Amino acid sequence: MSTLAIIAIVVAALILIAIVASMARRNKDRREIGHAQVEAQQDDVRHHRGQAEEKRTEAAVAEEKARRAEAEAELDERRAAERERELENKN
Repeated sequence: MSTLAIIAIVVAALILIAIVASMARRNKDRREIGHAQVEAQQDDVRHHRGQAEEKRTEAAVAEEKARRAEAEAELDERRAAERERELENKN
């Protein structure tokens, strides 16, 4: 074989190796980006679930406050009725 043919084969082999290496690097980068995107989406899901839980807790606290306020209002109403009866009995 001539020297020119050997050089052409070596150059072609080097180009092929470079192409294969480049494709492998791109695939690796794509996989890493894919993993990062999935992780970001999972973080987003966890964040939204955490917010939902916080809202449920706030709602439960508000509901309890409303029940207490209702009980206090009923107690005040009973006291008012009792005082009213006391006043009527004095007169």
